[in-house]
Amino acid sequence: MMEKNSKRREALLYHAKPTPGKIQVIPTKKYATQRDLSLAYSPGVAEPCLEIAKDVNNVYKYTAKGNLVAVISNGTAVLGLGDIGPEASKPVMEGKGLLFKIFAGIDVFDIEIETKDVEDFIQTVKNIAPTFGGINLEDIKAPESFEIERRLVEELNIPVMHDDQHGTAIISSAALLNALELADKKPEDLKMVVSGAGSAALACADMYVLLGLKIENILMFNSKGVLTKDNTSLSVLQQRYATDKKPMSLDEALVDADIFLGLSSGNIMTPKMLLGMAKNPIVFAMANPDPEIDYNLAIATRKDVIMATGRSDHPNQVNNVLGFPYIFRGALDVRATKINEPMKMAAVRALAALAKEHVPEQVNIAYGATKLTFGREYIIPSPFDPRLITVVAPAVAKAAMDSGVAQNPILDWRKYEQELLDRMGNDTKMVRMIADRAKMNPKRIVFAEADQLDVLKAAQVVFEEGIGFPILLGKKEIILELKHELGFDAEVEIIDPKINEEESRRNKYANAFWKSRKRRGISLYDAQNLMRERNYFAAMMVNEGEADALVTGYSRSYPSVVKPILQLINKEKGASIVATTNMMITARGPMFLSDTAININPTADDLAKIALMTANTAKNFGIEPIIAMVSFSNFGSSTSDNASKVRDAVAFLHENYPEMIIDGEIQADFALNPEMLKAKFPFSKLAGKKVNTLIFPNLESANITYKLLKELDKIDSIGPIMLGMGKPVHIFQLGASVEEMVNMAAIAVIDAQAKK
Repeated sequence: MMEKNSKRREALLYHAKPTPGKIQVIPTKKYATQRDLSLAYSPGVAEPCLEIAKDVNNVYKYTAKGNLVAVISNGTAVLGLGDIGPEASKPVMEGKGLLFKIFAGIDVFDIEIETKDVEDFIQTVKNIAPTFGGINLEDIKAPESFEIERRLVEELNIPVMHDDQHGTAIISSAALLNALELADKKPEDLKMVVSGAGSAALACADMYVLLGLKIENILMFNSKGVLTKDNTSLSVLQQRYATDKKPMSLDEALVDADIFLGLSSGNIMTPKMLLGMAKNPIVFAMANPDPEIDYNLAIATRKDVIMATGRSDHPNQVNNVLGFPYIFRGALDVRATKINEPMKMAAVRALAALAKEHVPEQVNIAYGATKLTFGREYIIPSPFDPRLITVVAPAVAKAAMDSGVAQNPILDWRKYEQELLDRMGNDTKMVRMIADRAKMNPKRIVFAEADQLDVLKAAQVVFEEGIGFPILLGKKEIILELKHELGFDAEVEIIDPKINEEESRRNKYANAFWKSRKRRGISLYDAQNLMRERNYFAAMMVNEGEADALVTGYSRSYPSVVKPILQLINKEKGASIVATTNMMITARGPMFLSDTAININPTADDLAKIALMTANTAKNFGIEPIIAMVSFSNFGSSTSDNASKVRDAVAFLHENYPEMIIDGEIQADFALNPEMLKAKFPFSKLAGKKVNTLIFPNLESANITYKLLKELDKIDSIGPIMLGMGKPVHIFQLGASVEEMVNMAAIAVIDAQAKK
């Protein structure tokens, strides 16, 4: 109960603080001077108004309409919560707006309408439609949702889609195409049983029919049983799937069935039902949070089953985020007048084809896989796949052009692809990927300052999210009191290194430490005293295999924390120095900055080693490093020692690692501006490329830069990530936020996974 209350409180705080809600409007033009304001508003604004009055299509040229979607609901069918009203639906609509933005760069206004009358709803949407480039209908109950969407598609000249219906249909259709190929089956020969007769189930069935399934081979069930033609309570759309066969149970219908489509409720399908299906059965059990049959139970029951669910913790997740952001992106970019069936089918086929292509390392890493390949456990792409926007959106745009609904055809597809990539520079997906990768194989993490409230909060999140298993170090009575305050009632290990009960373990650790350092000025007495200090004790837990990873540093300065770590933990095999890198989640994507915490004034040799270690770290996250060795000078423009050592490091790397994409010394603005660099220094290895890694000439420049970025631009920072350590040990910056500590704990788990 306490855990449930804790999660409830966390969810409420997330939506309430520091600013209520999840989205905001941000100006896209300068507004600092009176001249700027006179252009933004009166009198300058009159000029674009007059141009739009002459030709209404100019609204796309002079306003944000072309990249603005309305997410509209009346709150009558919200996320399994039912009819909770328009105001109560607003957090969901804001959430949908957030997904549009982070996955496709689309801006959103959420609109909640106070009416259940179909005509009133339609008229309201029509009245506000001039504001928007597209309309996403959301969480409207059936059958009204069908009529609302049909009418708006007919009566408006902008794209309209009810994602609750079509999103699941599009994604699962892509999965079905690939499942049929693996099962060696043809759609026209198949028998399908559908559990659920709501809007999503009907939309799925309609699309499967377009793929070749025959209506007469589909048996659809609602909560009262199979849909039959003598049932007068069925909607017009449900009547299409009504049968004249006698009433039957779900288990009778599933005998020799090829496909089971579940959009109903959890655990209604038994192993016996699954065993009764045809060879190579296709099971799409998409009830949430519990599928119609548990994934592991289904796989254990039949090895030949091809299965998809709505859950992220199993293969083949049917996730609407694979579809709607990119479908609207493509539709908006050609100024489509509607989202028609050819555009939906183009998305289906693009998704199906993408699952057969070579999987980027970034996706393999997210799933903890050596190499994901097309097969029974990979029939639809991952939401982490960075290619989705450049595959699905162009396919939809081209289908709009081919079907005659595009008003602004794309002429240069290569340029368009680059524009799509530029839109998606803010790669917050990396943070989700890190957490999900950690969850694949969670490890034991020592939190060395667990009697600090924020550290304990981070440990709670790590535990509840399945990232790792916390071991809490600190004063036990304080930790227990804080756990109670937080509602953190899970049983986790708590250790106070200073109490008598830990004397045996302290002595064991002290002896091990003394043996390794007795010829380096450490006495046994010194070692015994040091083991009362939590960072020494925690490091020895990792050394002795009693924990897999360590995170510390929240309450003390970095130098005071790193000293015991470097004394107790050996360097990684082959490493001659230790360094750190910070992964910054910037508007241009993840950026690695090194060395941000340890080497004060590295030599040319040190800089080369730091560059190599940082490059390997970037690769571990599925990112191909493109490295700039930055300085205050460009390619020999200064002969100072600081510039020369950077130049020498680059020369060494060019000679010994010619395959690396690295260059310098170079000023930061040239490094980050590919066009400017190409124009001024076309000979550089970095010319025309998007740099994602910066190696700084000294500690002060790296540390100042990452902290400025973090505070001035509110950029998420993950790090400092330790490089060159033999064990998974990572140190927070003094006063790190709970979120930063959770991210570092996930990094520590990933590090432990790799080192194992």
